[in-house]
Amino acid sequence: MPDLFAYTDGACSGNPGPGGWGALMLARDGDKVVKERTLKGGEAMTTNNRMELLAAIHALEALERASTITVVTD
Repeated sequence: MPDLFAYTDGACSGNPGPGGWGALMLARDGDKVVKERTLKGGEAMTTNNRMELLAAIHALEALERASTITVVTD
């Protein structure tokens, strides 16, 4: 079974202000990426902390089944 990773980030312009979040999800078999998926979204009025958390939440919600995953965020 491949190892799963989600690389996430969120930001906003002003705090609060317009913001967005993104996640890159990878399934790796050793050094080889066997599946890749990107997720993104945003809101007109939000905070950077909310966008950071939403990126991780959406990555976890995108899993097709219960899985062990490494979430990498700043």
